[in-house]
Amino acid sequence: MSGVPLLWARDLAVVFPGRRGGPPARAVDGVDLAVGAGEIVALVGESGCGKSTLARALLGLVRPAAGEVGLAGTPLAHTPRALKAHRRRVQLVLQDPSGALNPRHTVYEAVAEGLRVHGCAGDERAAVAEALGRAGLRPPERFFARYPHELSGGQRQRVVIAGALVLEPEVIVADEPVASLDASVRGEILALLLRLRDGLGLSALVVTHDLGLAWNVADRVAVMYLGRIVECGSVEEVLLAPRHPYTRALLSVLPESPVPPVVLTGEPPDPARIPPGCRFHARCQVVASGEAGRVGVEGKCRGEEVGVVRGAGVACHWTG
Repeated sequence: MSGVPLLWARDLAVVFPGRRGGPPARAVDGVDLAVGAGEIVALVGESGCGKSTLARALLGLVRPAAGEVGLAGTPLAHTPRALKAHRRRVQLVLQDPSGALNPRHTVYEAVAEGLRVHGCAGDERAAVAEALGRAGLRPPERFFARYPHELSGGQRQRVVIAGALVLEPEVIVADEPVASLDASVRGEILALLLRLRDGLGLSALVVTHDLGLAWNVADRVAVMYLGRIVECGSVEEVLLAPRHPYTRALLSVLPESPVPPVVLTGEPPDPARIPPGCRFHARCQVVASGEAGRVGVEGKCRGEEVGVVRGAGVACHWTG
């Protein structure tokens, strides 16, 4: 990424109350992340790593315990007026289009809803038609009176995307945007995201567990584990020459992977009980194999916390 970041987080932390009086859960814990103008960033990690919580914080849907979220050069103030303005410029695309669409609303009503909520002036019908056309539903008027159950899964996801586009946002945050779609349709939706970037200059943060998806659509990749970014860089840097053992483990399961197979055992620790040292060390293949001990960093892996990744880089005692 070059120039001033568009959507960004700095030292961001999101903490949830503990269960039954237990310690609080640090779902996001000191994250720096930025999405540049006209850039697609993939945020990758296992379920429960904090990536969806981070995305919601960037949308202003979750108030951080510490740190800042901002758009362009302006930090987000968590006031009703500022949040409403922010959410018009940063739009969410959900994983499940069936859940995102009201079954009693027509396609026209679903797409026009954002215009009405934000009190947008102008020709509503023309704006809805333009958004549907940009989302690949043509001719758009043919879809106005349809209901979600009359559409295919791919068409429903395009309606959700059109509902975001109708407000002419600067950034979309897409949370697992193709996870519920058939393989044949996934490529079409990913190609649509690329066309929106190239044609409109639209930026996107794509939240996914799939590094293969990141390879197909992203300019940069940020890998998240237990509330922290552990590796971040260009798609070529991260996916062709991964440095963090966690990234290597995720990448090793892909066909034609550039790294040898790695069996990732166990579950991530409880975010309410984050262990000392590197957050990944209990599952790390480098520690388990004795390699960390041979190069003299195992003590650091088990006892010293790794620094925060700022911009590009890796948070790992072994490779850092």
